[in-house]
Amino acid sequence: MTEEKQHFEILDGFAADVLAIAAHGQITREDYETVLIPEFKKKVAEESKVKLFFVFGDDFTGYSPGAAWDDAKFGLLHLRDFAGLAVVTDLQGVRLGMKAFAPLISGPVVVFHLDEMEEAKTWVNEWKHDQEGGPEVDVDARLSTLEDTA
Repeated sequence: MTEEKQHFEILDGFAADVLAIAAHGQITREDYETVLIPEFKKKVAEESKVKLFFVFGDDFTGYSPGAAWDDAKFGLLHLRDFAGLAVVTDLQGVRLGMKAFAPLISGPVVVFHLDEMEEAKTWVNEWKHDQEGGPEVDVDARLSTLEDTA
């Protein structure tokens, strides 16, 4: 029996101020404590503000209760450290969750479909957090309330 991959994968090939992560399987508290949080803190120490790039593919199955708590706590504790967030997923629950929580994030939040991966990479690599203008949310343009429903 093949063991299912269950962790955060750090992705290469992004700008210095981007922390790019793919979520696989069920994310646990240990994944936050050993991968995401240390990588994020390291990136903040190097860059001050960090753009996050998250991919939730078809193999993402959710968060354990401990990971869900760590996710909420992480987001609240680091609201001012986020320069922007790009989320790439076709999973309706994740897309709706981003729409609900995007106004809390201090930078722009853009949600892309999996087939828009290259567009998402370009956006997160090229958007400069020192540009004029305040936080913005571009999830409405990409996520209608009836999207992905049968």
